[in-house]
Amino acid sequence: MQKPTNEGIGIGIEYSFLKMLTPCRMKWPEPAFDIASHTLPGLNCGMKAAQLVEIRRPVQISDIPEPEPREDEAVIQLNAAALNRRDYWITQGMYPGITLPCVLGSDGCGVVSATGNAVSKDWIGREVIINPGINWGQSDIHQSDEFRILGMPDDGTLAERVAVPAGLICRKPAHLSAEEAAALPLAGVTAYRALFTQGQFRPGQKVLISGIGGGVATLALQFAVAAGGEVYVSSSSSEKTGKAIAMGATGGFLYTGDHWQKKAPAMDLIIDGAGGPGYNQLLSLISPGGTIVNYGATAGPPSQVDFFKLFWKQARLIGSTMGSPMDFSAMMEFVEKHQIRPVVDRVYPLDQAGEAIERMGRAPQFGKTVVKIRP
Repeated sequence: MQKPTNEGIGIGIEYSFLKMLTPCRMKWPEPAFDIASHTLPGLNCGMKAAQLVEIRRPVQISDIPEPEPREDEAVIQLNAAALNRRDYWITQGMYPGITLPCVLGSDGCGVVSATGNAVSKDWIGREVIINPGINWGQSDIHQSDEFRILGMPDDGTLAERVAVPAGLICRKPAHLSAEEAAALPLAGVTAYRALFTQGQFRPGQKVLISGIGGGVATLALQFAVAAGGEVYVSSSSSEKTGKAIAMGATGGFLYTGDHWQKKAPAMDLIIDGAGGPGYNQLLSLISPGGTIVNYGATAGPPSQVDFFKLFWKQARLIGSTMGSPMDFSAMMEFVEKHQIRPVVDRVYPLDQAGEAIERMGRAPQFGKTVVKIRP
């Protein structure tokens, strides 16, 4: 399978990833490993991985060759990985550009076990997390045409090891467990960009986060509460809205109820990942001059949009996808400053990755589903 090259990588090594990812500039503890070479001792010649071989079939646990780092890459010996809705959509054939076989998984936490010749061997033995956004590009405003997400077409984190561009690794925050750290990257950077970069959130604003329970929505709730927002959530589950209120939300609404939006206050900012037929309800809720940020469309496109409300309220509709390296670095600083711990709903062993992905399709979780790679 083709691996990424230096060409077109906006976060390549010429930037020096230690400068690019601010948390990585912090002092490291001494590693408990021999770093005389660019590879940790005692590695096996093969590894276990959860491979998708056929659409609409469960992933299978396979023995595949270990990845070898290219010049600007690092190999991570994974401790834990986390699932995203993206993994489920790929298994169902509902994602563009699917190439098989592939190892799924975009999120991971582990220890650097090998580095390419252009990467400092000081990384060996360090505990890191992975930014899953490859080739974002030079602009912070939008991603490049070469942008892609780890975990198809590139082999991902549902494996014992993964090779990634070294500019995508960053020190694991000390206050997080391996499972919590694995749950952070994709959902964290998506939530941070939607809330702060695109949504321009300010303390004291009324914020609605739709579809609470998903990984992005749950972290958006944590971020907005930590930053001083008056946060509301919506869900089809009263159990999930109750959990959100226990985490600091001011109130929660069941969007399955009739005219639920009439019970809610006007919102300055709405963070939505659903779209779908209920989108006009969000236009009813938004304050004049307010902003709706969409980071997904799990319920499909809206059948129609009430343009009268849109222009009369002078509302802003803004799209948001993943996040730039700058967003990722800022998100990491925010998480450390506020000691935020991602919510882990359930942990599975690697050999039950297929079951974990299938459960995600039913969306019963509150927070992130994590796959434990090493005991």
